[in-house]
Amino acid sequence: MFLTNQDVVELTEWRRKLHRMPELSGAEVETAREVAGFLAATGADRIVTGIGGHGVAAVYEGSESGPTLMFRAELDGLPIAEVSDIPHRSAADGRGHMCGHDGHMATLAAFARGLGRQRPKRGRAVVLFQPAEENGAGAAAVVADPKFREIRPDFAYAYHNMPGMPLGQAGLSEGPANCASRGIRIVLTGKTAHASMPEQGVSPMAAVARLMPALTGLGSGGGLDEDFAMVTITHASMGEPAFGIAPGRAEIWGTLRTLVDARMDSLVERAERLVAEAAAAQGLGFEIDYHDVFRHCENAPEAVAHLRAALAAEGVAICDTAPLPMRASEDFGRFGDHAVSAMFLLGSGERHASLHNPDYDFPDDLIPIGARVFMRTLRDQLG
Repeated sequence: MFLTNQDVVELTEWRRKLHRMPELSGAEVETAREVAGFLAATGADRIVTGIGGHGVAAVYEGSESGPTLMFRAELDGLPIAEVSDIPHRSAADGRGHMCGHDGHMATLAAFARGLGRQRPKRGRAVVLFQPAEENGAGAAAVVADPKFREIRPDFAYAYHNMPGMPLGQAGLSEGPANCASRGIRIVLTGKTAHASMPEQGVSPMAAVARLMPALTGLGSGGGLDEDFAMVTITHASMGEPAFGIAPGRAEIWGTLRTLVDARMDSLVERAERLVAEAAAAQGLGFEIDYHDVFRHCENAPEAVAHLRAALAAEGVAICDTAPLPMRASEDFGRFGDHAVSAMFLLGSGERHASLHNPDYDFPDDLIPIGARVFMRTLRDQLG
């Protein structure tokens, strides 16, 4: 065991410190500074800051040539107010680590502490603390950054905690692990009128009423196979909050979701056609833009095999009921364009608060488990 009891105590307290100071996607200034300070204390051979925004990476060199293995955690929290009486609850109004990224960071920090004590025999290990995972922008920004060339990996690994699974059990499978998704924002533009004479304006009301069920009908879920598609309307607004004005503008927000990237193009095309038809029928102008774009996350068989061997060696049981593939999206998928990659799940407890719940808190027992799996994966490949 490369972590002492004192290490676990210190890392647990460090995780709780991070929990108290959540920062949103793209604004992880203090979190990145805290992480960089921790990594400097491990004696890393090189620390790269400001990658993809506020990303931080540390490199640990082996004494012989070999592949580069990268292990990733996320820096950002969520715009969710924490509802909790725990002593380490968020000190930031309206923000919280409701997805467990504080725990993922602590796990990667534990692993980094072990690497500082014993480098890999060959190749090199990279720990990456990625910004802006929650809005899907971070991984793309990291790989587009020229600094990524300094740490570009041959293999990439990550994990995510998962409430609903038994504490400490793992979920792992080959193939698609997380869905592709993107937010669609539709703006319909007509002309306002006096509420007593709506015929003198151009109202988006009928188009909104037509589009919400029509968009949802493009994909109602079902089995998670390659034809899976889902559209969820998340927000709609129309007109001004006044009784004397017939509306002239409306917005519809939704999330498009498919199991694989190839299916997303078709779903986007169909959604845009529906919008164009509904707008034309009412004489409306329209605009469409996209946000929070996530690629699907694909677990490569070779990387899965390495993780599976590490889980077995560390005595981490595989959960037969792990929710894989997942409907939820994960920014890690973009690293699969550059490395043989895979992500596994670690159970947070069958009755644990769900991800993004306001009373969620990462279970600290997962810190040493995740770090051991990462270390075993590294030693099996690099010695």
